[in-house]
This record gives sequence, structure tokens and C-alpha cells, in this order.
Amino acid sequence: MEDWQLDEEYASPSGTIRWARVGQGAPVVLLHGTPFSSYIWRGVVAQLSDRFCFHVWDMAGYGQSDMFEGQDVSLAAQQEVFTGLMREWGLREPAVIAHDFGGAVALRSAVFDGVRYGRLALLDAVALRPWGTGFFRLAREHPEAFVSLPPHLHEALVRAHIATASSKGLSEKVADALVRPWLGESGQRAFYRQAVRNDERYTRALEERLGELRLPTLIGWGREDNWLPTDHAERLKELIPGARLAYLDNAGHLVQEDEPAQLCGLLAEFLSGS
Repeated sequence: MEDWQLDEEYASPSGTIRWARVGQGAPVVLLHGTPFSSYIWRGVVAQLSDRFCFHVWDMAGYGQSDMFEGQDVSLAAQQEVFTGLMREWGLREPAVIAHDFGGAVALRSAVFDGVRYGRLALLDAVALRPWGTGFFRLAREHPEAFVSLPPHLHEALVRAHIATASSKGLSEKVADALVRPWLGESGQRAFYRQAVRNDERYTRALEERLGELRLPTLIGWGREDNWLPTDHAERLKELIPGARLAYLDNAGHLVQEDEPAQLCGLLAEFLSGS
């Protein structure tokens, strides 16, 4: 999994989406958040691909997928892309695991588009207001100031921002992989585009309909998450009927990096129907 490449393409209304299918067994769809990419799932895929067939993808404007001027990378646009991908794949009620921003995308496709999942795991998920780090909000309010930053200052900001998602600290190799898509002129513009295009209106309409969900739901949360504190997890559990809440000790927002073994054990149990 060191050479993380998505070798399939899907033509979406928001540009070409790169995706891959890995493993064998029951289908499981993975959604990443912002400002990450499908790379964060490499450990889960490596550990569990002998039992499950994973469908991974980079959202529009992220990772290996297209980035371009004028691109719509809003939650509504990602919802449209995801709903289209699910139809493209032709999966029958797969399990879905969604992290951060991906949580809102998965929930919007289920609630607004009627996409059906067999089970849903929400990991440190963007779903309830307020959300967005201080840096994210500042970038949304002053995009031109950040877009025009010298490349080395932009890289330093992005690197420092991503580092705060981990409670244990990221290795240089992992940090480089997460920062790399946001470098260069197109990457720098894409990074601030995803901040500008998204605000809480996309989750406001969603909040009041979470009670409509009727499927096995796991809410997994890093106990030391300082991007989305644990009160988000508690509130989400109250809003989704029958949802189970499990905390991952010693993990921050990037639970995949901080506690991979603990996370894989939790997901394997949930995906197996326990």
C-alpha cells in the first residue's frame, strides 16, 4: 500500500474522479474528508482487504482527481458525484465508512438522494454545526490573501494545519503524502477553493433529517479530536436512531493514522455484523 494509486476513472459533473477497487468479499465504500484524500484509508484496506472489497475514491478537487478553476467542490457537488459513483458501481446496499467531510457527503446522498447502505460508519464526521477549524474559516473569509501567498509559506501553513489533526504526530512520509496534492499553483488554488465553496448551510438542512435514517450505524470518534470535539459524537448519537458510539482512545481527528489497529478492530467487528 506504499504506492497508493487509483487506477480507475469516472467522468463526473465536477471533473474526472479517480477511484480503485481493492480486496475480496462484501463491498465496502470509503469516503475521505478535507483536506485529506483516499490515502488515509491505505492501512484499513491493507489490513481488511482479505475479508472485504473496498471501493476508494478521491473527491472532486482532492488527491488524484481533477482540480481546475471554477470547479464546484461543495458538499452538494460531492454528493452528486458520490451518488453517481454508487450508480456506476452498481453496488447493492454496501457498507459505507465515511470520515470528516465524507460523513456529510454520505449522509446527504442517503437522505436527499435515497441511496441505500447496508451499514454506515461515521468517523469523526462533519455533520452538525459548528464545524471547520479556525484556519479553515479564515481561509474562507480571505481566500485571495491565501491564494497569493508565496509557495513556501502556503506549504508551511498547510503542513502545520494537517499536523493538528493527529494527536500523536504524523511521520514525515505521511505528512508529505497528505500535503503533496495541495502544492504547486493548481494545488494551492484548489486548497483554498474547497474552503471557499463550503459552509454550514450544507449541514443545516441535513441535521433535521438525521432521524429518518434506519440502518445499523456506528459513530467512531477520536477521544482527543480537537477539530470536532466529542460533543459532536454525543449529539450525533442522539439524532440517529439506534446509533452506537465508540471512542478511540489516544486518537485525534485522524483516527486512521493515530490508532490504526484499534480502528481496524472496531471496523472489522462492525462490518461483520457485530
